[in-house]
Amino acid sequence: MAAAAAAAAARWCPGGRWALWLCLCAALLPRPARGLTDRLYCGRRVCYEVLGVSRQASKAEIARAYRQLARQYHPDRYRGEPGGGEGSGAQAAHEKFLLIAAAYETLKDEETRKDYDYMLDHPEEYYRHYYHYYRRRLAPKVDVTIVILVTVCAISVFQFFSWWSSYNEAINYLASVPKYRIQATEIARQQGLLNKTKEKGKNRRSKEEIREEEEEIIKDIIKNKIDIKGGYQKPKIYDILLFQILLAPFYWCKYIVWYCWWIYCFTIKGQEYGVEEKLYIIRRYMKMSQSQFDSLEDHQKETFLERQLWIRENYEVYKREQEEELKKKMAMDPRWKRYRRWMKNEGPGRLTFIDD
Repeated sequence: MAAAAAAAAARWCPGGRWALWLCLCAALLPRPARGLTDRLYCGRRVCYEVLGVSRQASKAEIARAYRQLARQYHPDRYRGEPGGGEGSGAQAAHEKFLLIAAAYETLKDEETRKDYDYMLDHPEEYYRHYYHYYRRRLAPKVDVTIVILVTVCAISVFQFFSWWSSYNEAINYLASVPKYRIQATEIARQQGLLNKTKEKGKNRRSKEEIREEEEEIIKDIIKNKIDIKGGYQKPKIYDILLFQILLAPFYWCKYIVWYCWWIYCFTIKGQEYGVEEKLYIIRRYMKMSQSQFDSLEDHQKETFLERQLWIRENYEVYKREQEEELKKKMAMDPRWKRYRRWMKNEGPGRLTFIDD
């Protein structure tokens, strides 16, 4: 009907065609989204008017007005108006109290009050008001920095005690191995730790206490004489996550200085690699971490140096040899043979029926 009327106006009125275009453009223009701001702050009411204060009121005046109105309209203290219905009056007082609380929450904070004043002065920027309102409303109450710091500290404490537990397990295992236990016992006797005179009288201890003391002495000797590397090595405070984050700038600067020195010495000047540099290149070729490479035996590292594995071609030959040797070992292993036989006869993709 509207389209027909517009068409008729275009035919019979001199300016009807232009009027039609103006109506269409007006229909396509975005309408004010005032519905977005109706639920912000105090809704259609002005928070200052709700509390009965001016826009220039101080925080003390706002707090005083809020306390007076809160005592008056609190649901537990509101008695209702004389002659009014009890239910409707209590419900109205409850809604009034919620409105007063919302007004006070808006005006008591300086930043929120600044955003609200800006909304009163620029009501047309409803999308901006909507964003700022919910950004503050949904923002976390606790500082994110504190949360991250507490999390990192908790992870660091867990790391440290977990590493200590692994280290103690390694020491207990080594103390049960006859080879290391006999050596530690011999060292303890040479140092006079196990040759103490027997105590008499009240100071005499039971055999169980003496055995526990000797066990601790043997474990202490093992800790001092054996250098455990890898995942069971003695934990260091500088290896936990907290110190790694704090020392990250230092490590980055150290790495940059080292990298520049490497480029200058071996790329620009063409110096020959030292033993440490050769082992570093070999470790990079093998894609091993520093702790993994340190856990290797010394004779293995000497073999790497004798075969000149820091040269890429020599390392590729060594890698192929290791792969062929591994294949031979797996081919001769009875368990591997059984696995291949199972994969061939009853492996994936094959259905078998077991006779009763």
